[in-house]
Amino acid sequence: MSQTYEIDLPLRSKNDTDEAVSQPLRDAESAMGMVPNMYAAMANLPALLATYSFGYDRFRNESGFTPVEQEIVYLTISRANSCHYCMAAHSMLADTASGVPTEATEAIREDRPISDERLEALREFTRTMLESRGNPTAAQSKKFLSAGYNDVQILAIVLAISTKAISNYSNHLFQTEVDDAFASHAWSEPKG
Repeated sequence: MSQTYEIDLPLRSKNDTDEAVSQPLRDAESAMGMVPNMYAAMANLPALLATYSFGYDRFRNESGFTPVEQEIVYLTISRANSCHYCMAAHSMLADTASGVPTEATEAIREDRPISDERLEALREFTRTMLESRGNPTAAQSKKFLSAGYNDVQILAIVLAISTKAISNYSNHLFQTEVDDAFASHAWSEPKG
């Protein structure tokens, strides 16, 4: 297996002389108490970080999903994309901020079904959307909708996939080091 490419750009700083780089990093530090390595990497292209931040915020505030469901969606996407960084970050958020049952977080991390039927329907449909590239069958969609979700939430999953493509792919390219704040929730793809 060949070595994956690692982008040759530095992590940027909240003290950068370019305001387009430094301001969003200062904003992140103000909101989160830190500048995540992922943000410092994406700041090399300020438009990338701005687009990610905008989409992430809209998903969190306008998806129609509860915080638990939002985390299920983001964890499922990050797991499917094998993003070690986002798996650690969202696992930490699941445990400390979103109220996700530990069993559900562990099920996603281990790529197995969640025992809660509604959350499992969400995990399964999110995975279906990824694997089908947005072309779920009528039966797959009906199963999701029958679990109490709606068509607008299908669009919200598209939004989540879009934001996670930005973060997951950037983290792959940078081989982003997991921040200390997320280290207790480190994750790596099981060797098959």
